[in-house]
Amino acid sequence: MTIRDAKELLDAEVVCGEELMDEEVHSACGSDMMSDVLAFVKDQAILLTGLCNPQVIRTAEMMDMKCVCFVRSKRPTLDMIHLAEDADLVILATGHRMFTACGVLYEHGLRGGSDYDRFS
Repeated sequence: MTIRDAKELLDAEVVCGEELMDEEVHSACGSDMMSDVLAFVKDQAILLTGLCNPQVIRTAEMMDMKCVCFVRSKRPTLDMIHLAEDADLVILATGHRMFTACGVLYEHGLRGGSDYDRFS
């Protein structure tokens, strides 16, 4: 799946990173707790979150993610957008709740990565 595919499935708006929309992604995670993302996430390319602060962008960058999708119609600040641009991250925004957004992506083949494959 590409980030563009995820954007279409989630009926999301591209906030920044339009030039990176054709990047391939194979996994995702959903969390509002960046400490959990840092502790448990491995090899996920898309982070779905309702937490809207600069730490989200820094965490995604540290974890080598390709995309952050803000759920529940959350909107990043201009400072967050600049951080994402500097880190070559795509930022999406969707009106879906996190549970729904994760479910839609899962239904279309995106998985949680190696730690979660045993549940597939």
